[in-house]
Order: sequence, then C-alpha cells, then structure tokens
Amino acid sequence: MPRPPLARERVLDAFEELVLTEGERAATIEATAKAAGVSKGGLLYHFGSKDELVAGLLQRLEELTTADLARMNAADEGPVSYYVRTSVMEDDALDRALVTASRLAQGGSVAAADALRDSRRRWEDTIRPHVRDQAGLDLVMLLSDGLYFNNSLDVNGSEHLVPRPDELSALIALVLRATAP
Repeated sequence: MPRPPLARERVLDAFEELVLTEGERAATIEATAKAAGVSKGGLLYHFGSKDELVAGLLQRLEELTTADLARMNAADEGPVSYYVRTSVMEDDALDRALVTASRLAQGGSVAAADALRDSRRRWEDTIRPHVRDQAGLDLVMLLSDGLYFNNSLDVNGSEHLVPRPDELSALIALVLRATAP
C-alpha cells in the first residue's frame, strides 16, 4: 500500500492532537489547518469535511489495530500475555488513536463508537482461542480495560500505577492460570 502524503498525515496528526488536548468541538477545520501548518484549502484537498477527518482518524485506528494484531499473533509470550501487558498506556500511536476515537464517540460520533467496537471484537477474536471459555475472555478484556483506564488516570509517573511495572508479570501469570484452556 502506498504511503499517504505527508501533508495528509500532518493534518490527521493535528486533528488528533486537538481532539486529545482541547476536545472535539475545538478541533474545527480552521483550527486543524492552522495546527497542521496548511491552508484551509490544503486541508480540504485531503478531507472535504470534519466527517472526513473523523473517517481518516478511524481508518488510522483500523490500520494500527491490524498492526497490533499482527504483533499479538507473533508474540512469543502469546496473545493473552501480550494483550494484558500492552494494556498499560504508553502514549504510542495506537493509544493516541484509541483515546481520540473514545473522545469522538463520547461526543456522539456513531462511526467512532462503531470503530472502537470493531477493534475490540478483533482483539477478542484473536484472544478467544487462547482462553478456556467466555468468562475467561471477559476476564482478559475487562482486566485490560481496567489497566488502560487506571493508567490514563495517572499523572504522577509510573511508580504510582497499579499494578506497578514490576508487579505486572505476576498479574499476567495469575490471568493465564485463571483462563488457560
């Protein structure tokens, strides 16, 4: 697949940053163009409307989810361990896309809510063969949600996270024992 034009990516990055830092309402076409360092016409060349900007971000989320699933399937530790371990937010591209989509969904974007549900379904489908039953799958998914949420609340550094980084391996071992087929 050819790489998207740099200006298009800058516009998506700017829109994402505005949604993350100032909220969806502040992420107007004009504010996004200014933040991206392009003219409004330049932005509209790539994205004809705010809905198209949202669609571009959701496409980015789909691509990042696909890449994450490939890493999950290739992980030596297995999909369950990988998923739990990576549920601690690291402010990488996937984290930023997920949080942006969440904020858009909270603002009423049906497309963003659908994209988040689709990403979650794809992760569930990958994990399902590696757990004994639906309760095990629910445990992994809800624990992951809790880790992600807990981590998003911390602004004081990783030493205040629950579990602390040195405790995460013990938590993963517990989850594996509880869910192994």
